[in-house]
Amino acid sequence: MPAIHYQVSSLSFQKAVHALSLCFSALWFITFSHSSTAAPGLNYAVQNAQGETVNLSEFAGKVVYVDFWSSWCGPCRKSFPWMNDMHAKYAAKGLAVVAINLDVEPELAAQFLTKLPANFPVRYNPEGDVAKSFELQGMPSSFLFNRQGELVQKHVGFYDDKKALYEQEIQQLLVE
Repeated sequence: MPAIHYQVSSLSFQKAVHALSLCFSALWFITFSHSSTAAPGLNYAVQNAQGETVNLSEFAGKVVYVDFWSSWCGPCRKSFPWMNDMHAKYAAKGLAVVAINLDVEPELAAQFLTKLPANFPVRYNPEGDVAKSFELQGMPSSFLFNRQGELVQKHVGFYDDKKALYEQEIQQLLVE
C-alpha cells in the first residue's frame, strides 16, 4: 500500500500552532478566570434589628434561605408572605429563612415590615458590601445553602408560578 505524504509549509504549521495555542489559552481562561471569586457563603457580618453586628454563620448546620430585599422592591412584597409560610412549615425541620435588608434608611425597612411582618430573622446591610459579595443581579435575590454551608441554588426575582419549585428545592435539602 503506497504511503501518503502531506506537505505542510512552515507558515501553515506556525498558523496551526498559533491557533492551537489560542484555543488552549481560551480554555484556560474559561476554566480558571472565575475561580478567583468564590461562591457566596455564610461567613458575612451583618446587623441585627438592634444594630449589633452578627454573622450569618449563626445559621450554620441548617438549610439557609438568604433573601436580599429592599423597601422599594415590588416583588419583595410577594415574597415575604411566602417566606413566612416556609418558615412556619420547615423551621422545626432545620430551615432558617434570613432576609437581608439593603435600605440605607432604617425607617424605610421598618415601614415595610409594619405592613408585611417577618416571622423569621431579618438582618441589615445598609452598606451593601455583603450584597456586592453575592453579586446581586436584581431584587429580590435569594440564595439557598445546604447544611454544609454550600450554595446550591440562587434566584433573581420572585415569581408566584415558581413557588412550588422554590419549596421543592428546600424540601430536597431538608431530607439530605
